[in-house]
Amino acid sequence: MMAAAVPENAECGGTGGGFPTPLSPPYPTLSKEVELRRAMSAAARSGAYVIAANDIVFEDEWLVVANKPSGIYCDALISSLSSSSSRNSTIQSNLHLANRLDRDTSGLMVITKSNQVAGKLVKAFTDHKVKKSYLALCVGNAPSWEKIKISSGHGRSKFGAWRVYSASDVGRVLPGGSFVKHMATAFEVLSINRQGNFRVLNMLNMDELQSLVVQQSRGESEGGTDEVLVRAFPESGRTHQVRLHCQYLWLPIRGDVKYGGVHEWKGMDCDFHALHAESLSFEHPITGAYVSFHAPLPSWVIETC
Repeated sequence: MMAAAVPENAECGGTGGGFPTPLSPPYPTLSKEVELRRAMSAAARSGAYVIAANDIVFEDEWLVVANKPSGIYCDALISSLSSSSSRNSTIQSNLHLANRLDRDTSGLMVITKSNQVAGKLVKAFTDHKVKKSYLALCVGNAPSWEKIKISSGHGRSKFGAWRVYSASDVGRVLPGGSFVKHMATAFEVLSINRQGNFRVLNMLNMDELQSLVVQQSRGESEGGTDEVLVRAFPESGRTHQVRLHCQYLWLPIRGDVKYGGVHEWKGMDCDFHALHAESLSFEHPITGAYVSFHAPLPSWVIETC
């Protein structure tokens, strides 16, 4: 069931005052109710969260790579690791999040154990030197493409909502005083309606892909009901980037009510959106070795393939 959106003129940045107009739809009215319910549930789960041994993908004396469950706030990982008796008090007080994931997104997070390592890794993420891949289960219109790169603008509209903007608007001022920034994501289709083979991760060459440069609105999704499993490779690291680009491609993520996704599917409520941070690759901030990490697959990926 798709959620109805509030009128565009109630939220968009508009053209008044020379501001660029967002090209993706505003948040639907239902999203407030859903977000509040999920936030309350996540707060309770986060407070009781204890990280399991099998959620630690990697650990050395400088950092931890953990697999965050969906419906848990990022800071819950810090709290849980800090309370571990196996770590000394100095390390416990110096744990930092090198990256963040949305509350409902599962997958890999990096926690550093010193200020020095934190500074280096945060800079690597900010400078887009960390290679990332995500898995998303979308419900929409099966695409004609197998692989594609989408480039657009990104920014906050009049009332603070993250929206897609035209690529030609990059650099223009938004109502809150920030600027439209560039964002680009590559996608590959892994399965449609549970038909297809889950391929081993292989980073895509962005320069060789069919390219879509966003210049105008595509309007509301046509409400397709195909289940499409995609792998996403964000080239930039904008807030809600994969979610926004899926929405623009008429492939909203299942359960992502804020960005056009169904809030119930096949007779069941969606308690979270089906987005998983699958892999991270970067230069180790101390040893200099190039390291790659992969998160275990969530059940909804296994069931889809």
